[in-house]
Amino acid sequence: MEVVIVGIAGGSGSGKTTFARRLREKVGESDCCVLGQDSYYFDQSKKFDHDGGSVNFDHPDSLDFDLLARHLSKLKRGDQVNVPVYDFATHSRSSEPKQMKPRKFIFVDGILIFSQPNVVEELDHKIFIDCPEDLRFERRLNRDVNERGRTKEGVHNQFYKQVKPMHDLFVEPSKDVACSIVNVDNFDDRVEQWFKRLTS
Repeated sequence: MEVVIVGIAGGSGSGKTTFARRLREKVGESDCCVLGQDSYYFDQSKKFDHDGGSVNFDHPDSLDFDLLARHLSKLKRGDQVNVPVYDFATHSRSSEPKQMKPRKFIFVDGILIFSQPNVVEELDHKIFIDCPEDLRFERRLNRDVNERGRTKEGVHNQFYKQVKPMHDLFVEPSKDVACSIVNVDNFDDRVEQWFKRLTS
């Protein structure tokens, strides 16, 4: 079975995870899976001080991209991998990873995946979701408060002290490696276009 790996990047709150999920729904879960960058955070439990504090989750050094690249290489060869499970409540890795078997299509989403040459090397297609900063912040605020138990103040501090500077330094420049840039205004149309492109 030929494994096609599609990278979907963009700023935090841009809609990249939603794009990946909608593609998965169209392709069918039996033929594809989604692998999230966030699974590859290093254990931060001993460094985490407080909500919106000193741990910079948006810097590439906070993630094990070497492991992600190795996993993508193994999946492309048809091998199963054990994906780490990161707990955002405790900022630690679970002792029990999640097994992932190769599928015809693997969608990889993450803000920093295009900034890492060893990861980019494993990607067959590269899609960047372009989204205005104010909308990204609004979406991140809603997600982190409602789904990750964060405080509004902590999310605000983290966004403007860490997320935005790291976006400007690493994420936005990585758009140059994308083979396709999706604007939020034509989001649904581009999901359909990519579905047809991948399955034709």
